[in-house]
Amino acid sequence: MTQSDIPNFAEALREVAQLRNINELALIEAFEQSLSQAYTRNVEPDKRVEVHLDPESGELEVLIVREVVEKVEDENVQISLADALELDPEVEIGMEMEFPVDQEKFSRIALQAAKQTLTQKMRETERNLVFNEYKDKEGQVINATVVRMDNKQNYFVELGSGEAILPPREQIPGERLLNGNRVKVYLKEVRKTPKGPTILASRADERLLDYLLKQEIPEVANGVVEIKAISREAGQRSKVAVYSHNSNVDPIGACIGHRGNRIQAVTGELGRERVDVILWDANTREFIRNALSPAKVGFIEVNVDTGEAAVTVTSDQLSLAIGKGGQNVRLAAKLTGFKIDLRETQAVSDLDAAMQQAMQDEAASSETSSSAKSAFDALFKDAKSVATASPDGTQDIQD
Repeated sequence: MTQSDIPNFAEALREVAQLRNINELALIEAFEQSLSQAYTRNVEPDKRVEVHLDPESGELEVLIVREVVEKVEDENVQISLADALELDPEVEIGMEMEFPVDQEKFSRIALQAAKQTLTQKMRETERNLVFNEYKDKEGQVINATVVRMDNKQNYFVELGSGEAILPPREQIPGERLLNGNRVKVYLKEVRKTPKGPTILASRADERLLDYLLKQEIPEVANGVVEIKAISREAGQRSKVAVYSHNSNVDPIGACIGHRGNRIQAVTGELGRERVDVILWDANTREFIRNALSPAKVGFIEVNVDTGEAAVTVTSDQLSLAIGKGGQNVRLAAKLTGFKIDLRETQAVSDLDAAMQQAMQDEAASSETSSSAKSAFDALFKDAKSVATASPDGTQDIQD
């Protein structure tokens, strides 16, 4: 086999590198290593082999490397000083000598093994590139294209140079995605595995909603309106607590937009998920009260140490406070960070309350009047005796 019979590996690798966006020199180095391993394994199993590929000329060279020693113990990797001096008068002990391999020894088995190893190296290089690219994008929202679904109901989305998995737990319940659909996904985790990088995407994460609000609402994007907390049950309902740093800007109105256009743009991306925007309050009781809206609740008792809140609710507001399947109180608890205990109380009309208060006032007035009359009678039960208070609290009697 002559040099002309050997394929121009340098040119082939250059084309592969450009096609797959891989560093050309790194690919050549991988090829040299893979061919060295394959040749050692299949042709010269006990010798030290090095492979060099000239990227310019494409010349491929396989070398046997032997160390110059005084006394040879292993002729596969060593050469005596006496033999070495016959080949090179300037050689010294400890130096290494290279012996080119006859190209006819480049067996097809060695080249095939090199090809397989090179393929593996190319895959590893590509995987590392994908991992490094998307590791930096972890925690971001990007556009993706749905490419397929497997029998476990996992969606796979194309991100560009990588592919992400969207498992059922990270999907919006009830949302059906078709191949070719463009969707926004939150990159939740980028992990390196033996089979390559695994990219976990989500459409159910609260941070996707946070991103969409910043995209659609300028006041949120520029920081005038701050999103304090989000609780979400994907595909069904979410609660967003907002606060304005500018007294002239209504945070809820800014998020809703004219005729609801801003919040509708957000919900449209989330499969018409309902988004409740509520006012954040530094006062815990008021924040909990707002979080339970649209229900109107009564007295709220908060225990900061245990993270619990007891909320009094009239019977006509109880079901609204609880919500369908407990959703409203569950979202409110997650939003505020407090365990909320709803306690039903009887509803009292304004007329009933006014009449009850009037009766209580009248009874109290009557009791006070009776007590005062008794004290007065006791004080003057003897018209000839008058009591005066002294500084020491004793009484003097005058006839």
